[in-house]
Amino acid sequence: MLDIKFIRANVKQVKAAAKNKNIKVDIDELLKLDEERRGVQGKIDALRAQRNELAQIVKKGKPSAEQIAQGKSLKEEMAVLEKKCEKSEEEYQKFLNQVPNLAHPDAPIGKDDSENKEIERVGEPVKFNFEPKDHLTLGKKLDLIDFETAAQTSGAGFYYFKNEMVFLELALVRYAFDKLAGKGFIPFITPDLARGFAMSGAGFNPRGNEDQIYQIKDEDLSLIATAEITLGGYLANKTLAEKDLPIKYVGLSHCFRKEAGAYGKESRGLYRVHQFTKVEMFIFSAPEQSTELHEEMKITEKEIYSELGIPFRVMDICSGDLGAPAYRKYDLEAWMPFKNSWGEITSCSNCTDYQARSLNIKYKTSSGKSDFVHTLNGTAVTSSRVPLAILENFQQADGSIAIPPVLHKYLPAKMKAIIKK
Repeated sequence: MLDIKFIRANVKQVKAAAKNKNIKVDIDELLKLDEERRGVQGKIDALRAQRNELAQIVKKGKPSAEQIAQGKSLKEEMAVLEKKCEKSEEEYQKFLNQVPNLAHPDAPIGKDDSENKEIERVGEPVKFNFEPKDHLTLGKKLDLIDFETAAQTSGAGFYYFKNEMVFLELALVRYAFDKLAGKGFIPFITPDLARGFAMSGAGFNPRGNEDQIYQIKDEDLSLIATAEITLGGYLANKTLAEKDLPIKYVGLSHCFRKEAGAYGKESRGLYRVHQFTKVEMFIFSAPEQSTELHEEMKITEKEIYSELGIPFRVMDICSGDLGAPAYRKYDLEAWMPFKNSWGEITSCSNCTDYQARSLNIKYKTSSGKSDFVHTLNGTAVTSSRVPLAILENFQQADGSIAIPPVLHKYLPAKMKAIIKK
């Protein structure tokens, strides 16, 4: 969330950020609720001061009937105001949580992902000297992916990985962990469920109108959409030492998304599914470190996909596609022959202090001053879109799939390609 003091002092800027991000929130109503709650709290504080003063007087001797009546009256009046304050605070928090983070001044202004800006390209779309197949056809012919049986057991949008596909996913995970551990990231395997405070603190609203989150009935628990949620929640309500920053985590988790509203060619096969495995980077930093760390995170993602040999481009995400928590975001989009276009495989975001303020994660300087950390998150690999890109870009004329050499050491002996059984 944003600091309410910042919102009061920068109303036009906050309204413009919400408009540019296509997020509807009534800032004027928020400020009205803020004024009301402060007014009620001021009255409560004044009554509390009167009660304390009366208590000091009563301590010195037996209270008079008038003093007893006054004490009772003050208590009753405070109870009424505290109930009113509680209701006002709940409404105020609801509005405050809807206010998005600002966008970086250099982030493109645009309405949706069609206005994201390409800033770099590494590799070019693969040109085949034979008729290429999509990953669904390849997965079936090579006995790697089973959507039909998964639809019977779990529903549409789920899948089984089989045979070499299992080893390919595990190799991608191990490769990503080795690379990131070498860059100082602490490895985690996180829970796949999180409580409401962690979900909303990361910017995911499991009970919002745009509900993409699976909730557990009658529980304060939801299936996570990314390990960003559980890694961010790991240091909730902690105060860190400045000398320890930045703190870098890399987490493995399953991810669950309803993908409500997904349709058409882009939702075919592995591109848009309800469950997948993901390796996620998460960084806690001092404010002055976050811009540089964001660039480093982007460079790390570029290293991964350059080493894998998958053609990709880097996108600077426009305001309308940023989402509420992100101040600036870069996506890597891989060339996906079945789409005859580019498709997102990673994103990395600088969320400044937006998440940390909600999760109450601070750091203390050597001088004793406390402030909120900045948080950053970025995808290393996913088990759905990266295998998709490998199957389609590395297919051979004989129907086999070459496996990127960087993964060979993580695979069973002599498994350098996937061939028909």
